[in-house]
Amino acid sequence: MKKILFILTIFFIGNTLLAQEQETPKSNWSNKGIVSLNISQISFTDWTQGGDNAITYTFMGDFGFNYAKDVWSFKNNLKLAYGQTKIAEDDFKTNNNELYLESVYTRDIGIWVDPFISNLIRTPIAPGFDYKVTPWEEIANFFDPGYISQSIGVGINKSEIVKTRLGLGFQEVITSKYRKYSDDPKTTDKEEAFKFETGIESVTDFNWNFMENMNLKSKLRLFSRFESMDVWDVRWDNTISAQVNKYIVVNLNLLAIYEKNQSLRTQIKEALQIGITYTLF
Repeated sequence: MKKILFILTIFFIGNTLLAQEQETPKSNWSNKGIVSLNISQISFTDWTQGGDNAITYTFMGDFGFNYAKDVWSFKNNLKLAYGQTKIAEDDFKTNNNELYLESVYTRDIGIWVDPFISNLIRTPIAPGFDYKVTPWEEIANFFDPGYISQSIGVGINKSEIVKTRLGLGFQEVITSKYRKYSDDPKTTDKEEAFKFETGIESVTDFNWNFMENMNLKSKLRLFSRFESMDVWDVRWDNTISAQVNKYIVVNLNLLAIYEKNQSLRTQIKEALQIGITYTLF
């Protein structure tokens, strides 16, 4: 947890210092900070029709620090998600566990495409477990594995609804204890804690307010390594949000992931939640 707080502190301080150093009006910065808490609970007392007590909570944070001046733009988006579920007398089980930090630097060159450079960090926030075995087996932790990706290429950003970019991609996989994510299968005598990959990366964002109080957000990321262009890592994150009032929101999220190094099967997570949301800034 100390590592998480340290990284987040450096991130926010860095953005604050950059904002102070610019000899430009404060209006060049467009920042947002939204936090939400979703809770689901059911309890039984002397109930004769079956059922177990259960409680589920999920904390989410969505922060953006965006700078734009003349032909330059610098966008930073930090997403945090952590949640747990407790059923009957069982201990709490983690059901949501991710830090996602994306930065994109773009220059408008006056044509239909714009050059960009980007950086992406993905990691679990806390320990993750395999709950199908007894006792539970820890299979992930903070930056174990951690994914850091860079890309340079061109993007199309003229639409407020659809934005897409394509470029040369670099990806570093960092592990400590759980080296199956970074191990090179060609070296049978050791397990590597670091892996560097190059390939092609594509990212497409879709943001549509299809009703006055309803929004659809979708992000599709594709990455393929040069040595295996027939295999693509896929991360497709979709969220439909309905704003009931200033503080109450209903979310339907569907996340599909395919990464061969993690699993040969497509991972799918679906969540329907109602909770409290608060805008910090």
